[in-house]
Amino acid sequence: MSLLKRRAAYGALRASLAEGFAARLLGSGVNDARAFSAPAATYKPSDTVDVEIVRKKGIDLIHDPLFNKGTGFPVPERERLELRGLLPKKSLSMQAQADRFMEDYQLGKTYIDPKHVSDGGVTPDHVRRWKVLQELQDRNETLFYRLLLDNFVDMAPIVYTPTVGWACLNFHKLYRRPRGMYFDATDKGEMASMVWNWPANDVDAIVVTDGGRILGLGDLGLNGLGIPIGKLDLYVAAAGFNPGRILPVVLDVGTSNRVLKDDPLYLGLNQDRMSGPEYFEVMDELVKALMGRYPDAVLQFEDFNMEHATPLLDRYRHHHLCFNDDIQGTAATAVAGVYGALRVQGKSNKELAQQRIVLVGAGSAGMGVARMLALGMVKQGLTYEEATANFWILDADGLITVKREKQLSSTVEPFARKTQADVEGETLAATVKRVKPTVLIGLAGAGKLFTEEVLTTMGEHNERPIIMPMSNPTHRMECNAMEAQKATGGRTIFASGSPCNDVEYEGRTISSSQANNLYIFPGLALGAHLGATRVITDEMLMAAAEALGDCIPEEDLDKDIVYPRLKDIRYVSMIVAKRVMKMAYDMGHLHSFAAKKALEISDEELEAYVQEHMWEPVYKPLVNLPVGVQE
Repeated sequence: MSLLKRRAAYGALRASLAEGFAARLLGSGVNDARAFSAPAATYKPSDTVDVEIVRKKGIDLIHDPLFNKGTGFPVPERERLELRGLLPKKSLSMQAQADRFMEDYQLGKTYIDPKHVSDGGVTPDHVRRWKVLQELQDRNETLFYRLLLDNFVDMAPIVYTPTVGWACLNFHKLYRRPRGMYFDATDKGEMASMVWNWPANDVDAIVVTDGGRILGLGDLGLNGLGIPIGKLDLYVAAAGFNPGRILPVVLDVGTSNRVLKDDPLYLGLNQDRMSGPEYFEVMDELVKALMGRYPDAVLQFEDFNMEHATPLLDRYRHHHLCFNDDIQGTAATAVAGVYGALRVQGKSNKELAQQRIVLVGAGSAGMGVARMLALGMVKQGLTYEEATANFWILDADGLITVKREKQLSSTVEPFARKTQADVEGETLAATVKRVKPTVLIGLAGAGKLFTEEVLTTMGEHNERPIIMPMSNPTHRMECNAMEAQKATGGRTIFASGSPCNDVEYEGRTISSSQANNLYIFPGLALGAHLGATRVITDEMLMAAAEALGDCIPEEDLDKDIVYPRLKDIRYVSMIVAKRVMKMAYDMGHLHSFAAKKALEISDEELEAYVQEHMWEPVYKPLVNLPVGVQE
């Protein structure tokens, strides 16, 4: 057949296909066909939209640059092509997509709010590096994770805190390709089927957020997906989870953030944030859908607001393999930091029971820290009531006592001061002056609450004050390292939530530690997963916290460093995983036969078992299997 005849035959075939396809599109209400003015039955091929025949669906289609429309896929196409849940619900026009790209292309915007650029916060160079790393991850994930692991100290702040905060603020402007699943309140009744659009048959770790309280940035709605994405990058690099077996998830229940609602590029639901029983119904459906398909995965809750964080944890923790990093991970990290600070002072863990702790921030993270520190004191010999008497908790209304008029939450109530003195609502400065605490912790996310007066008072009453401003990101911290050292004559044992530089003070260098949850959550999740523990208990969290102390070299303790070195994160995660599994074994929660057998042989055998199951970012020979051939 001649070339002209073949072309004519092919054209006739395309026209025939287009005619029938266009009629189906009309019935589905699709919005990407040309305007029609007559009933579908009267259409001629020349009147119909020119369609493309594709033989891919789902994530394979999205990853094909020839056919991918990104956020431009209309809703009916998403249904037909198994894209639902793989893209944000909102569909953008090609013009809107083009405008977003050209703004970045012509202006090179970094979308940085000047108030976020201070004290080591996000800078244009952070943004540049983040974009370079994202482009590499899009091309070659193995190389991306190799570089992240080999340059962990330098790159962790780029893929996570503090740069991840900037990425979440601008997620709708930066969207390029999906890196997780998108569920929203309108998907109620459909989530169990939607989860099957994710291409992986096996998933070991899931991080989910509803965007309600992203770091210290507040309600970011769908934009909060940046947090699970960054978190799971750390799961892979720090603990050796396989990148093909992780799943970032966002549940979009609306947002109360007016700036996002008014932005035409925002990809989330344009409705007020859902709450009450309806919220929990939607979350129950999501958890059931995720755990229904991936029953062996570790499920981490991330950045939920106080209204939902603790109730959700209490709702699932006793019968799901799950934890909340903001509550439990932060708590374990704080306990590890106080233990490390005691070691710097030459004291044992027993001394935890003697500490007087002022904690600013009565949210889910703050009360999680208070509770875990109190449990640590119980382990050192106190009753729980005696332990809570060692705490002074402050919120936006000052010191919390039993005389507080408004009702206290169940997490705060045990820590309310039982006193006859009229100190309800007392300021932080007055509390520190009166109580003379040994430990000052900040988790309010409200900026410079540790004033010079507060810091100076800490120095006046302690030879080595322990000061831990743990709020994230950097501009939300209660103080920085220089402020703490200057006010206390260079005597502070310092650890902050976001990184701070070491301090040059009176001719000497004073180390600054970072109270970073990544010391805990990757190893905790790895131990729970490899041990098939089915639940994560307080005792397992405490074991993880205590494990960190054994990872600090003696020479670092001499330098006032209270956490292990980030460059040793793989070793740290292995030790944490091992301790978690040993505690699970003692409690009867270690259900992996292989892990149990290794543990019963020796510590070394258990370490080898953990290391054997940590994914390494190296190139391996690839083998193609024909269609229909099983592995």
